[in-house]
Amino acid sequence: MSRGGGILSWRKASLLCSLLPNGSLARKQRPSVLGSVLFLGIKRLISTAKSIPRICIVGSGPAGFYTAQHLLKHHKLAQVDIYEKLPVPFGLVRFGVAPDHPEVKNVINTFTQTARSDRCSFYGNVTVGKDLTVEELQKAYHAVVLSYGAEDNRTLGIPGEDLSGVYTARAFVGWYNGLPENRDLKPDLSCETAVVLGHGNVALDVARILLSPLEILRKTDITEEALAALACSKVKRVCLIGRRGPLQVAFTIKELREMINMPSARPHLDPADFRGLVDDVKDVPRPRKRLTELMAKTALEEPGEVMAGRWVLASREWSLKFLRSPLEVLPGADGKRARAIRMAVTRLEGSGDTAKAVPTGDIEDLMSGLILSSIGYKSLPIDPVVPFDPKQGVIPNHLGRVLGAPGLYCSGWVKRGPTGVIITTMNDSFDTAQSVLEDLQCGALDVSDGKEGFNLVRSILQSRWVHPVSFSDWEKIDAAEVARGKLAGKPREKMVDPKEMLELIGP
Repeated sequence: MSRGGGILSWRKASLLCSLLPNGSLARKQRPSVLGSVLFLGIKRLISTAKSIPRICIVGSGPAGFYTAQHLLKHHKLAQVDIYEKLPVPFGLVRFGVAPDHPEVKNVINTFTQTARSDRCSFYGNVTVGKDLTVEELQKAYHAVVLSYGAEDNRTLGIPGEDLSGVYTARAFVGWYNGLPENRDLKPDLSCETAVVLGHGNVALDVARILLSPLEILRKTDITEEALAALACSKVKRVCLIGRRGPLQVAFTIKELREMINMPSARPHLDPADFRGLVDDVKDVPRPRKRLTELMAKTALEEPGEVMAGRWVLASREWSLKFLRSPLEVLPGADGKRARAIRMAVTRLEGSGDTAKAVPTGDIEDLMSGLILSSIGYKSLPIDPVVPFDPKQGVIPNHLGRVLGAPGLYCSGWVKRGPTGVIITTMNDSFDTAQSVLEDLQCGALDVSDGKEGFNLVRSILQSRWVHPVSFSDWEKIDAAEVARGKLAGKPREKMVDPKEMLELIGP
């Protein structure tokens, strides 16, 4: 019997014959009846095959996998194919989550179960927009879901941004997490003061990695190259700078608490930024209130208590600087390397999340040869046929349905912008998947015309000499990384070169 239950077994067909009137047809009549039953079974199989929804998802990060998970769970016939430009899956879970946050990466276990479903296939090493067009995917699938995330970063747009010693947080995170495109970054860590522009979770991740003791990092999946560079780092201080005030920071209390609890680095927060602020947060939402109270408590501790307390052995420090907006990166004597960051002192107009930073006219310079910009990620257009809003950096959509493009959907950061945490993306992706399911149910997606799915895509890729990587291929890479990591006492040692990955799995 087929997996979908379409073809009747010979035993069941014979049983049906025996249940016909009188249950005792003449022997010579049985073959024709049996043939008729089998014909009906085959006809049913063909009808079922035509009505199987074939859906492809572009991107194998959290948005892609959560979309697939919801579709497979709530439609028992749907076939889902996931395309990924890298040979390895999981997107920002692998390349964005900090190496000292292994508990966040446990979601990979759930994604692996989804990928192993007999109705789900993974095709890595395939770049949609280059190896395949979206139009070609639409010919092969009933629905195409774009979940490719935000693969670029917002720029500062100030003079000196391109000087040596200035990096985006995205590139720095990609470097220590083994993202192939950032493997040759080689950041210069020879200065004592590092500046991080931004007050979000990624900014705190970057600061924590710069200041964490090596004995902690050695037990993580941070790359070998990053670990060697951090072992030689001269960075002793990290200053995190934001345009607005303490009530507008974007990081969460969990990330802040981790920073405060680092025994290797003491916090340095200016008490003047927090005096009287606790009274201002009485009526704000509880998460913001608790976050502000923790910052204030840390800032207002007496210096003697700080030195005699948990940070008594701390040789490094970090600080939060508010109401400063970057104006220019100042070059050194050679005109090529960063020497300092020039900032406008700001004040707030308005209050709460909508408060705006307005320059006061005062200017301040902070000496630093390592400047990391953490002001947000940005999505890029994937294909000319897909609508894209360059100002917002998203695909215009309603509940995940791409506007003006029936059969096209989007989920994750390319749908709503690069905000939120993994659970935000989960709920967002479930919503998009639900839109697909509703369109299947009401007939807005017509599945009566059978689509070939990967069978059609395979022939296109073969004609272009593109060799997709399967999930079982990825599991070979995974096993090799874990084995290498075991030798070094780490969870894994990531491969950072796609060529090495493809050589490992073979032809």
